[in-house]
Amino acid sequence: MAEKVLRFQNKGKKPSDVATQLAQKLSTEGYKVQSNNTPSGIVMQATKADIPRDLIAADRAFTILVAGNPNDFTVNIGIGKLMQNLGVMAAETLLLSGLFLAVDVPEMLWTKHVEEGIAKNVTEVVG
Repeated sequence: MAEKVLRFQNKGKKPSDVATQLAQKLSTEGYKVQSNNTPSGIVMQATKADIPRDLIAADRAFTILVAGNPNDFTVNIGIGKLMQNLGVMAAETLLLSGLFLAVDVPEMLWTKHVEEGIAKNVTEVVG
């Protein structure tokens, strides 16, 4: 499973605000972003047309889960199955199907892309 978990403590930022700002930042960088509130937190999916097809399959997207409270929250970043309309998916179905998929990509490429891309954006948004 290729997943990166970022934990933030004592930042005083609401996870919903972090998710909103992250979605805006990703949108300005050319990502198509959709999000949904679930009992586990805010789930977002981001896809970008120019990501090489050998990095992720066409039916996959970056899946981001922002969960916790203003003084202790996590941001999980992974690759999940692209859901055409995340907003109308039942939360139970989403959570039962798993947010993150195992991906057959070299770990080095995944780590480099996440750390230099989306994870960096998360850290900038949180401050």
